[in-house]
Amino acid sequence: MAASVHVTTDLAVNLLDAHSLLATFGVLGIAVVMFAETGLLVGFFLPGDSLLFTAGLLCAGTTGKASTLSLPMVLAAAVVGALAGAQVGYLIGRRAGGALLGRTGSKRLREGAERAEVLLERYGHAKAIVLARFVPVVRTVLNPLAGALGVPARTFTLWQVVGGLVWTIGLVLAGYGLGSSIPDIDRYLLPIVALIVVVSLLPLVIELLRSRRSAKHKSGASR
Repeated sequence: MAASVHVTTDLAVNLLDAHSLLATFGVLGIAVVMFAETGLLVGFFLPGDSLLFTAGLLCAGTTGKASTLSLPMVLAAAVVGALAGAQVGYLIGRRAGGALLGRTGSKRLREGAERAEVLLERYGHAKAIVLARFVPVVRTVLNPLAGALGVPARTFTLWQVVGGLVWTIGLVLAGYGLGSSIPDIDRYLLPIVALIVVVSLLPLVIELLRSRRSAKHKSGASR
């Protein structure tokens, strides 16, 4: 009985925990999570930011254990998964239309869709597609939404590639750089991951502030 309990515990995977995902699936898990989070609506809850950052830490080999991940392989898996997922999400949205998001029962997905639509309307296709990469849930729903709203395929592909490269490579290298320079950094992993998530939102915050300043300037000039 004790043996069966031990086996069950070993096989358990916490899909919300980056360490658990990496320990169980390794590099393949990175590609799958990136694909699911950016291409499939069911993947909106997956820990994309923390997974990329933690993978970078593990590549550095300074988390108290020998490095089990190869930096080039992690970068390749992250990039391929994120770019392929976004493109598939776009194609799904183009074929299924807005009804795909309209039928969802998830409040988080509905809110994410509203925020994604605001991004597209306020900043235009290019900025919105790039900025969405840095916002959890929004990066899941914007891709099918872009397809449903008829964003040109060339425009979407170009900017989702730009945003995907900056997001994935940036977070992995941030984890790798920090892990290489600070010994036993895993002791501070939770607050660091929280900080990374906040920092990843900075491009959106900066753009929002810039947009508000521009709107105030135009309003003042019209008077």
